[in-house]
This record gives sequence, structure tokens and C-alpha cells, in this order.
Amino acid sequence: MAFMTDVFTFQKRSEVMSKIRGRGNKSTEMAMVAVLKRAHLTGWRRHVELRPWPAPEDGASTATLKSGRIRVRPDFIFQRAKLALFVDGCFWHGCPLHSTKPKQNAVFWDSKLRANSTRDAQHTRALEAAGWTVLRVWEHELRDADTLAGRVVGVFKGI
Repeated sequence: MAFMTDVFTFQKRSEVMSKIRGRGNKSTEMAMVAVLKRAHLTGWRRHVELRPWPAPEDGASTATLKSGRIRVRPDFIFQRAKLALFVDGCFWHGCPLHSTKPKQNAVFWDSKLRANSTRDAQHTRALEAAGWTVLRVWEHELRDADTLAGRVVGVFKGI
């Protein structure tokens, strides 16, 4: 198998990649907004930073701040209900139905995607330990807005 060489130096590639932001995926975020509106759910905010303490079983983390808290930025929060909602992309978060592993630079991608899953689990545990309910939605679930709206409403009824 032949590998393509990168057209950028390592430093330039690092600079280019550092400019890519992990939030602001308008298509999935706006689809989730439509689901929330369809379910007549109000009171949500987007991209609010929460700083819960790490869950007791967690070790040291690169996300740990000097104060010991970790930074978690759910896609949507409902502050009064203490509900954090994440819309996880199938590729980036390892959807069991749709996730694929790139063949090029496989070691890097395997490490990157595994780290994403580990971070997701750490954030979920920390939020739950702080009294939050966490709802994770796969990107592909946005295709069936009625079913997803019912799922979100069901979570609210259970809180």
C-alpha cells in the first residue's frame, strides 16, 4: 500500500489543524434545534461550559484544570432540569453502526478516536457525579426527528 506524503511540513500541518474548531457544526446543531422545537422544549442553551469535578474513579486527565475541575461543553444544556445533551458525530465518536476507521495513518486515527471515546465517558461520569442527567444522541438519529423528539421528552419525564 502506497502512502501519500503530506504537502505541508509537520509545523504547518499542526497550525492548519489547530484552526479547526470542534463546535459549530451547523447542520447537526440546527437539526437538533429543530428536534427541540418540534418537541416544544424551551429553556435550552448551547455550548455552555460546565466545570464539574472529575468522577471519583477518574485518574489525572489532560482536561483537568489547576482547580481540579474538568471543562465540559455540552452541545445543549437545560440548566433547571440539569440535563446535558450531546450530539455525537458518527465518525468522531465511534458510532457502532456507522463509524469507519481510515486506512491512511491508521495508528494516528485509532489513537484519536479512542481518545475521543475515553473523553466522552469521562465527561459523562463527571457530569453524572455532579447531579446532571446526560443524554447522548448519535448524528444518525437526527434523521428520524419524531422518534428523537419522543426520546428527549421521555428523558425529561424521567428527571
